[in-house]
Amino acid sequence: MIPFYALVLSFVLLRISGLLGLSYFDGWHTPLQGAAAVMLLLTASAHWGKRRPDLIRMVPAFLPKPDWMVTATGWLEIAGAIGLLFPATSRAASICLTLLFIAMFPANVRAARERLTIGGRPAPKLLVRTLLQIVFIAAVLFAGWL
Repeated sequence: MIPFYALVLSFVLLRISGLLGLSYFDGWHTPLQGAAAVMLLLTASAHWGKRRPDLIRMVPAFLPKPDWMVTATGWLEIAGAIGLLFPATSRAASICLTLLFIAMFPANVRAARERLTIGGRPAPKLLVRTLLQIVFIAAVLFAGWL
């Protein structure tokens, strides 16, 4: 849930800064790009921090080298966050991030079904995680396409 809160809070703060006169954040598109980037950088940070072992356990057993998968997906999240911020790459980044979220979803299914923990907290239930994935996908698609 923390990435969701980061997405919403950073969007609100960036949008307020636009309303207060920071013209770069006028409208809703640029604040959404920034908010999606903040959310992605936050989630990527978990790939190397104290939550890394939890993320490695989430990787489905049929995939080889789960530690490498966690590292690779972290780097892809960082690349996607940066890509969303530039007009020349935002569309491609949004498509790639959508595919990445879909590819990572089986790890979330495993975490929910096996009642794994992330940072000592239970992983979100599957319905909640599915709804969050839909919100995250919508956010990166809107950030990259409009």
